[in-house]
Amino acid sequence: MIRHVVLFSLAEAPQKSAVMEQFKAAIEDLPRSIDWIRQISVRFNRNPEEEYDLVLTADFDSLDDVRRYAAHPRHVAAGRLLAPLKKARACVDFEL
Repeated sequence: MIRHVVLFSLAEAPQKSAVMEQFKAAIEDLPRSIDWIRQISVRFNRNPEEEYDLVLTADFDSLDDVRRYAAHPRHVAAGRLLAPLKKARACVDFEL
């Protein structure tokens, strides 16, 4: 099993909180249409001293499943929600 962990840093903007909530809802709805997602969640950083604003964690059976998820149109659409505010992204995929 592979755990996919992605951190996002976002620019400050009046709509930042709303965009984060929309992204969370879109990502956490993905298992309804992407059946190879074993688990997925988005959480918000509550520590203002850190640079990253949110984390996405997801579990998949294989790295190939992570790649299929990354290319899925609904995942791509969810990612576009963050695009206008995204400053940085970091990702790690590791075996459980």
